[in-house]
Amino acid sequence: MTWRGPTYRVVDGERIEGLWRHVWRRGWSGTYYVDDLLVFADGAIGCEELTDIAGLGRLLASGRISATEPGRGDLPVEPSKWRSRRGEPLTPEGFVLEVADRIEALNGRPTTADRCWDAIRRYRDEPTESNRLALRQAYRNVPPHRRIHVLGDMDRQDRPLRILATDIGQPVDGDGPVVTAFMHQQTLDYFIRADGAASTERIRYPDDPVGPSRPALTLHETVHPQGWPETLDLFVLRNEYPSAVVIGNETYPSVTEAYASLTGHEDPSAIRLSLMADLLRAKFAQHAELAEILLSTGDARLSYTGSSVSSFWRDAPDGRNWLGRLLELVRSELVVVRRSPDGGRV
Repeated sequence: MTWRGPTYRVVDGERIEGLWRHVWRRGWSGTYYVDDLLVFADGAIGCEELTDIAGLGRLLASGRISATEPGRGDLPVEPSKWRSRRGEPLTPEGFVLEVADRIEALNGRPTTADRCWDAIRRYRDEPTESNRLALRQAYRNVPPHRRIHVLGDMDRQDRPLRILATDIGQPVDGDGPVVTAFMHQQTLDYFIRADGAASTERIRYPDDPVGPSRPALTLHETVHPQGWPETLDLFVLRNEYPSAVVIGNETYPSVTEAYASLTGHEDPSAIRLSLMADLLRAKFAQHAELAEILLSTGDARLSYTGSSVSSFWRDAPDGRNWLGRLLELVRSELVVVRRSPDGGRV
């Protein structure tokens, strides 16, 4: 199955670009039928429901959807992996990695294949052992069923990378030739000669991430009738979590209650973003343990859900996810404060 596009969805007037491909979906009778899997730049994934990359993994693991046709017999096992012209089989885990790559590409960020090429160029320019090991890891980060296509070489396929990924004295793929220093040098020469093939190199920008982004995280709206759990987790990032916020001379039990009390403007929509940003800054500045939870999300996109807030704040088919975006902004500001020698803003 190939990816097709473009497609998109409109979220509160904002167009979110996407792609789609066919998958097999299990019906009520237990039989499978072909359906569309939609993948969007904001990390949303739609098939039988709107979910995220983690949710896609659960759907695949449960068998509710399949990236390959269920019941179709597996191809016969090749007698030699090294001599085989066939790539690795598509697995649910590999498909999740491929979808994550598609989301990166929709956002103009480097995919695992792009990062593999970056590692190739570093090794080509400075063929040290540490750069070879970094290249091996970058190659292994590519979805297994996509590795055969990384170099775009129909004759050699990914064999040069498999050779470099193998230590000297070890057989490639377990049943191939034993790698020598001369073979590593031959492969290095191959990359030097093939430099023109890298003419499609993706443009890099100074503020591009240096590593792959974390999958999106969903901040679910939950109910705790027996009280909030003692062990802190992502639920503390929710506005309704009871963390007192001091604004001026007033103390509010939570961001939710502070926002409700302070939205006394003739046109609340004109100030809501600024007000919410200030409240979130206060919450995490006044509660270091909660700031640590926010920082632990890395550079993941934060999806804020729930029916208790308007579509402006939440992540949904008709929502704009501004609470998720503001949490990402505050997280970035916390990183700046932590890295600044004087603990201040740049």
